[in-house]
Amino acid sequence: MLNKSYARTLLAILHDIVAAAAAWMLAYLLRFNFDLPVNFSAEMRYTLLWVVPLQVVIFWQFGLYRGIWRYASLNDLRRIVLAVLLAAIVIPFALRMARSHLIVPRSVLVLDPLLLILFMGGSRVLYRTWKETRFHGKLKLAGEPVLILGAGDAAVALSKDLAKNPAWQLAGFLDDDTTKHGHTLNGVKVLGGLSDLSRWAEQIGITRAIIAMPSASHQQRQRAIQLCNEAKVEALTVPSFDDLMSGKVAVSQLRAIELDDLLGRDPVVLDTAGLQELLGGKTVMVTGAGGSIGSELCRQIARFSPGRLVLFELNEYALYTLEQELQQKVAGLDFICIMGDVRDEARVYEVMAAYRPSVVFHAAAYKHVPMMENHNAWQAIRNNVLGTYTVAHVAQRHGVEKFVLISTDKAVNPTNVMGASKRLAEMVCQALQGSGGTRFITVRFGNVLGSTGSVIPKFRAQIAKGGPVTVTHPKITRYFMSIPEAAQLVLQAGLMGEGGEIFVLDMGEPVKIVDLARQLILLSGYAEEDIRIEFSGLRPGEKLYEELLADSEHTLPTRHSKLRIAKARATDEAWLKELLEWTQAPTMPDGDVKNALKSRVPEYQPQ
Repeated sequence: MLNKSYARTLLAILHDIVAAAAAWMLAYLLRFNFDLPVNFSAEMRYTLLWVVPLQVVIFWQFGLYRGIWRYASLNDLRRIVLAVLLAAIVIPFALRMARSHLIVPRSVLVLDPLLLILFMGGSRVLYRTWKETRFHGKLKLAGEPVLILGAGDAAVALSKDLAKNPAWQLAGFLDDDTTKHGHTLNGVKVLGGLSDLSRWAEQIGITRAIIAMPSASHQQRQRAIQLCNEAKVEALTVPSFDDLMSGKVAVSQLRAIELDDLLGRDPVVLDTAGLQELLGGKTVMVTGAGGSIGSELCRQIARFSPGRLVLFELNEYALYTLEQELQQKVAGLDFICIMGDVRDEARVYEVMAAYRPSVVFHAAAYKHVPMMENHNAWQAIRNNVLGTYTVAHVAQRHGVEKFVLISTDKAVNPTNVMGASKRLAEMVCQALQGSGGTRFITVRFGNVLGSTGSVIPKFRAQIAKGGPVTVTHPKITRYFMSIPEAAQLVLQAGLMGEGGEIFVLDMGEPVKIVDLARQLILLSGYAEEDIRIEFSGLRPGEKLYEELLADSEHTLPTRHSKLRIAKARATDEAWLKELLEWTQAPTMPDGDVKNALKSRVPEYQPQ
């Protein structure tokens, strides 16, 4: 492959040397009407020795030999023009320095760049035209060649958009439906099946392919992505089927493949009518509104036209960022930005008394496992346990209809302080359930892609620096879902909950973190050999495998396929009273916190 590349570059250089020499000599011939005097003929031959090497050096500096002629585009023509014009400016000065008494006719200096642009640009255009006519019979002089994977309605709509866009040249469709093979769609041929991608990419010179299968199953999309990786073709995709049907985006709004596309998860089916009844026209409050889950909850809630959305957040910048986004993207949404700490009972009481929310989503929490494990263990208890009780108790006093706690898979058989604190938060809501009209619902799920503190932003930053990408252990696995999917299922659980349940989300199959790192390296345009992966060892409180208890032995089914109910140990008011007395201490050493957690959360087994 390298030898072929070098040969192609050498041929391009030799062509331009011949073109430069021919343009220079033809300029002289045109100047003298093809009757060249002897003295000017000698000067022409002498100046060739200076002009042609100088021009080739400038062409090299402008990157004219990095591309391949079969995809020559307007950008390549623009570079040729700029390079030739620069050479036209430099040549007179170079000739003067080489031989001061030498005089080149001014008309030659004008004719030469015009002829050279014609020779160099024209030959590239003619070569590309010949290639495209040979392979798919279309004459189109501009645009990057691309294949569309899929030959359904979305693919046809995309082909019409691409035909209007000079940046793209559609070379053909690939689809596994054999009845479509050989037929033309919008004047473009269906060349074969998806498995033929490597052959056609090599034959036509394709560097990008567009996956236009928005309604296909995740297995089909994953296969298409895998075929693109094997063919060393960059994969683009069209927006989701739901976005296309809603009219929010056009099929031509292409985007790069993201990790969400590789999760292998089908879209969430929401009870939109039920959610409209739960949220529409109501005052809804979200704590931790500036976080990854909290902000996505706000976006999803906004779709159901709440009467008012109360954003409660301690981080000023996160709240400001969300405020700006909602103002720009959600017209007519009535929302209030409230600065506050969930541990501050007076502030929480003041806000709920003023706005009287019907539904509260409690997403505020400290979630970083290693950080909470050492030096901050008591703060994890105060924020995650006492903060949950404060918001939940005040919500109960103000007659909130539903209180939804965002929990975590790390609350299952916890090995760290963060997980144990979230398990205690779940138990607080269970204890409160029996003493008031508010219905307390807990939703437990695993990691979300791209959330604050997740491995994805860390991996992206490490890849941007050239690596290495650090993974704690080669066998470590986690459950993952996208932020929108997690938020949608939280809303669905909030709708279905009658009080006291701990909903467990279907997180799909666990994913090896090292595989996630490899996929992200590939999606970033690098090979695995380019970015090294290093293993740094498990961090404090971290375990190899997370548990969701999402099986029939430990959970009960619900009417929604992606939600189950965990069978959890019950608590009572006496337990809650003793717990609250413990949380009143202003501070506590990490060791004392962990010892106390062993008695309060029997399944807690610190590492």
